[in-house]
Amino acid sequence: MVEFQSMKPYIFALCANLSFAIGSMFFTHYARRFSSLWINTYKALIAAFCFSLVILFTSGFHTISLFNFSIFFISGLIALGIGDIFLVKAFEKLGPARTMVIFGFHPVIVGIISYLYFDQVVSPGKLIGIIFFIICLFTFSLEHFRSSGKWEIAGLVFAFAGMSLDAIGVNITRYGFNLNSEITAFEGNFYRCLGALFIYWVISLYKPFEFISGFKGLAFKSRSFVIFGSLMGTFLSLALYLEAIKTAHLASLSAIAITSVIFTSLFESIWDKKLPSKYLMISFIFFLVGMYFIIFF
Repeated sequence: MVEFQSMKPYIFALCANLSFAIGSMFFTHYARRFSSLWINTYKALIAAFCFSLVILFTSGFHTISLFNFSIFFISGLIALGIGDIFLVKAFEKLGPARTMVIFGFHPVIVGIISYLYFDQVVSPGKLIGIIFFIICLFTFSLEHFRSSGKWEIAGLVFAFAGMSLDAIGVNITRYGFNLNSEITAFEGNFYRCLGALFIYWVISLYKPFEFISGFKGLAFKSRSFVIFGSLMGTFLSLALYLEAIKTAHLASLSAIAITSVIFTSLFESIWDKKLPSKYLMISFIFFLVGMYFIIFF
């Protein structure tokens, strides 16, 4: 029983990655059809609505200080708001599978921050893993250069920016849970979604993105896909992941990002009805070697 309890956060994280991989297919499709702001706003709104319902019908909202609330709010603004704009932009340019390989840097960033603020030790051997991740980035750029005659820099920058902001958000969220252990993962996620929605609202004042009219123009099937993708890729994945963040060793938890690559590559191949490219497979091998050093050194 004790062993199972210690494994629960990592099981939650594994299921969260599976759920996000499914949602990423829908995020990519509708971001290319409309914009990253459009799909991000919808998935945050649907997730916030679902989290509020779950909270109201289960534990109810716990008392939370303004400072504690602001921690979750800022985490959502940074990671779910700005970070997901970059992430979905990377989906548009690179595709979900390649973007999630770049998320292999996530455990390194989380590990460094968690070492500085939570005294969770990071092994120097992880430097070798970073080198292999850099080789992954070069392989992606080489693939784009061979096919188009130019290096794909923007997509890599978007992916790395999204990953870095998400890593910062993970650590801020953990700090919020450390301040008040009574706050549930659903409450933390609800407050984070409010932060994301706030930044999208601010952006919409300066750059309107047809939030309501875009959804009204969709057929019933497409509306269902938007809702389903948001439920899987945001509501369910966040609920599971934040439950894991509450107690797990952050760098080790983040290292489970390897499963995101596997799941996303599989679903992307099914969605596009074609096998992964040889460059993606080679990058994945470098990624596996890098993850080996990240996890075991």
